[in-house]
Amino acid sequence: MKHTLQQVFRSGKFVVGFCILTAVLLIVIVYPLIVPTPPLRTISQGTFVPPGIYVNVFDSIDSATHYTLDLDDVAARRIAGRLDEEDRVSMKEWLVASGIEESAIDTSDTRKFLDQWVNNYDPGKNIPGMTNAKRNLYARLDALLDGILSTEGVIIAAHDPDTGVLEKKGNIEQSDFVNIGQLPNVRILPLGTDNFGRDVLAELVKATAVSLEIGLVAGIIATLIGLTLGLLAGYVGGFMDDGIMFFTNLFTVIPTFVLLILISFSIGQEQRGAFTIAVVIGLTSWVWTTRAVRSQVLSLRNRDHVNLAKLSGHSTGHIVLRDILPYIASYVVMALILQISSGILSEAGLSILGLGPKTSEVPTLGLMMNWALYYNAHVNGQWWAYVPVILVIALISFSMNLMNTGLDHVFNPTVRD
Repeated sequence: MKHTLQQVFRSGKFVVGFCILTAVLLIVIVYPLIVPTPPLRTISQGTFVPPGIYVNVFDSIDSATHYTLDLDDVAARRIAGRLDEEDRVSMKEWLVASGIEESAIDTSDTRKFLDQWVNNYDPGKNIPGMTNAKRNLYARLDALLDGILSTEGVIIAAHDPDTGVLEKKGNIEQSDFVNIGQLPNVRILPLGTDNFGRDVLAELVKATAVSLEIGLVAGIIATLIGLTLGLLAGYVGGFMDDGIMFFTNLFTVIPTFVLLILISFSIGQEQRGAFTIAVVIGLTSWVWTTRAVRSQVLSLRNRDHVNLAKLSGHSTGHIVLRDILPYIASYVVMALILQISSGILSEAGLSILGLGPKTSEVPTLGLMMNWALYYNAHVNGQWWAYVPVILVIALISFSMNLMNTGLDHVFNPTVRD
């Protein structure tokens, strides 16, 4: 056993994959202990907030140092922060397509240009040749510019803990800027927020943990089913082999993912928890493990040590567990690793289609992708909502496949260099 472990950890590919996976697990475990769980709405709801440093104004209203600037300067900064040159060009294209003379549109005259947009833009207007992506872009720009020229302040209010009555706590004018260097509650959002106003990094860590749990449960179930059926079919043979292989071949010709979609859809969203999805994935992913284990057992059941065990009068269970299973243990471990990776990818695929765990429970990597797609983050350039998720999924799958390749080089003499 010790010699085998030494061989395993001498495999460069296995060590690299193991280190990557260990690093991911450490982040998942340590991050929640260091960083407190953020509130549901960290910044704002309904808008993807880009990575940066933000201040919770409500918590800081009594201690913040405010600087009052000229209103025109404030408006100019606010407009520049929301409306870049590329957005102005896109808005001009819509105005021209809607029938306004191009010579009458001056994007440099911000107030006149915005007045033209407010007075003419109609999301329901049918413009020939306009794609769906363009319509979504114009709708986003219109929502982004809502109240951009307003100079009214914002009232900060909160419920009194004793009476429950909403009371005014302060007033923030649009010309007020806060010196964040003097505030204790500055929040750093390395990956910004999602459309629900939640810290993407915190959600990503939690989602990675849940997806790994789903992959582990699904992998264990699929491997146990495949191992049991493969051992029975390979060793017992006869009618048992024919029956098991009949159902295995039946499941083989049915695409696994299509079967997974049908089962998940039939369960219903309210019953689709993370554990339920993991069980469903496990119950539909055992086919290739069964076939592979059966082929391994067929090559072992007539070996000398197995025949000697038969002559000694040992039971079938004893022979399978003591004389066959140890010889395919390394292969079973490799199958488990691949099943865990496959389970994570299957959950991501289901969730992107809206058939994953229900959104009111816990986040998963697939659900984060689903949220990003549903709120058009990929169309509007909000990369922080989906690119980190893709990288984490790719990193986990890559590390597990690398570990599997390393184990294959150790235990399979035919692929050794």
